[in-house]
Amino acid sequence: DVVKSTGGIASGPLSFMRVFDVATDIIKQGGKRRGANMGILRYDHPDIFDFITAKSTEGILSNFNISVAITEEFMKAVENDDEIDLINPRDGKPVRRVKARVIFDLLVYNAWKSGDPGIIFVDRLDRDNPTPHIGHIESTNPCGEQPLLPYEACNLGSINLSKFVKDGKIDYEHLKEVVYTAVHFLDNVIDMSRYPLEQIDRMVRGNRKIGLGVMGFADMLIQLGIPYNSDEALQKAEEIMSFISKTAKEKSRQLAEERGAFPNFKGSVFDQRGEPPIRNATLTTIAPTGTISIIGGCSSGIEPLFAVVYIRNVMEGTELLEVNPYFERIAKEQGFYSEELMREVARTGSVQHVRGIPEKVKRLFVTAHDIHPEWHVRMQAAFQKYVDNAVSKTVNLPYHATPRDVEMIYMLGYKLGVKGITVYRDGSKSEQVIYIGDSRNRTETTPPSVNLNLGNGFLNVDSEYSGGCETCTI
Repeated sequence: DVVKSTGGIASGPLSFMRVFDVATDIIKQGGKRRGANMGILRYDHPDIFDFITAKSTEGILSNFNISVAITEEFMKAVENDDEIDLINPRDGKPVRRVKARVIFDLLVYNAWKSGDPGIIFVDRLDRDNPTPHIGHIESTNPCGEQPLLPYEACNLGSINLSKFVKDGKIDYEHLKEVVYTAVHFLDNVIDMSRYPLEQIDRMVRGNRKIGLGVMGFADMLIQLGIPYNSDEALQKAEEIMSFISKTAKEKSRQLAEERGAFPNFKGSVFDQRGEPPIRNATLTTIAPTGTISIIGGCSSGIEPLFAVVYIRNVMEGTELLEVNPYFERIAKEQGFYSEELMREVARTGSVQHVRGIPEKVKRLFVTAHDIHPEWHVRMQAAFQKYVDNAVSKTVNLPYHATPRDVEMIYMLGYKLGVKGITVYRDGSKSEQVIYIGDSRNRTETTPPSVNLNLGNGFLNVDSEYSGGCETCTI
C-alpha cells in the first residue's frame, strides 16, 4: 500500500515485528529474562503468507509467539473448499481471492514443522467480550490465554489444586474460601499497580479484569486415582472449573456491593442482560504457570506431567534424582521402589515401557508425550466451557507425527469450541533444549533460562522445569 505522506510503499507488519524483536533482545526484564511478544495477523491480511512462514527459519523473531487470527467462517470455507478475499486493512477493499484451504494447509505445515504459528479464533474471543461498547478484541497476551482490548492489561493468579484433595475427595469448602480470597486479592492488585501509560491505567481500572486460574491439575487427578486421558478426568475438569467460575462470580458481586461495579459496567453484556452489578469484567483464565508452578511444587496449569522422574544438575558434577512425590510414595507403598528403577524411568521421563511397574500405576502416571493428542484438545475444551477468557495449553505431538495430525487437532479444536490451539511436535526445533538420547527421542522445550546436560543418556535439567509455554513462563 502507498504511504500517503511520502508516496513510498508501506513495509507491512513483519518489518515492524522485527524492530520489536530486536528491541526485546536489547531490553531485559529485571536484568535477566527478556520480554515476550505475541504477533497476531488475520487470515485475510494480504501479507498472511509471509506471516505464516515468518518463523520457518530458526532464530527469526525468537522473542515472538505468532498466531493467525481465524474465524468460524474461515473454517467453514476450508471445509467447503471455498475461496476467500484478502482485504486491505486500510480501506477494507479486496486485494485478491485465494482458496481458504491454501492458507490452512500452509498454516498446518508450518505449525508441524516448527510449532509456529498457532491459531486464535478471534471471533470467539470477541463474542465473549464483556465490554463491546468499549472496543473489540483482536489479540491476546503472549501465551494466548488472555484476550485484551487495546491498551488493556490483566492480573493473573492460579490456585494449586493439588492442595485440595482430602481423603480421596476434593475439599470444596476449602476451595471456596481460597477462591474468595484470590478474587479479593487480584482485585486489590489492580489498585496497587502502577501502569506506564495513562491509556493503560484508564482501561485496566475501567474494566477491572482479573484472570484466576489453576495449576496442579495433573497432581490432583493422581491423588484422586483418575488417569489424565480418561472421560472421568474430563468430567472432573468441568466440575471443578464450573465451581471456581461460579464461586468467583459470587465474590465479585459481593465486592461490587461493597466497592461498586467496574466503571464500564453500564453498556456491558451484564448490564444488557439485566444482571446484578459485578466488580470485574472477567474473572477466570488458565495460564501456563511454567514458573509459579515450580514455586508451588506442582504440575503446570492443566498440563499432564512433564516427566515422572528426571535428573537435575544442581551444581557442576552434582546430580539430583527428581522423582514425582506421588509416584515415589506409591512405589514405596507397593514395594517396587529402587534407585535403579527410578534411573531407568529417568531415561525417558515415562513409566510406560519400564518393567516392574504395575499396569494400574502406569495408567495413572501418564506424561505429556504418553497421551494421544486428542486428549490434550478435549481437556482444553473441557476447561474452556467455564473460563471467561481463554486457556493456554500445548498439544504435544511425537516426532513422527504428520501434518495430517496437526490438521486433525485444529479441526477438533474448532468443533469443540476452543479459543486457540498451540501444537509442538517433539524435535521440530534443532535448538530444542530438553531431550533424551538421540534427536528423534526428544521431549518438550524449556524456558530459555533452562540449560541441559545430555552426556549420560538421562533426562538432565540444570533448572527445574514444569512444562507450559516456552516464551511466557508465568
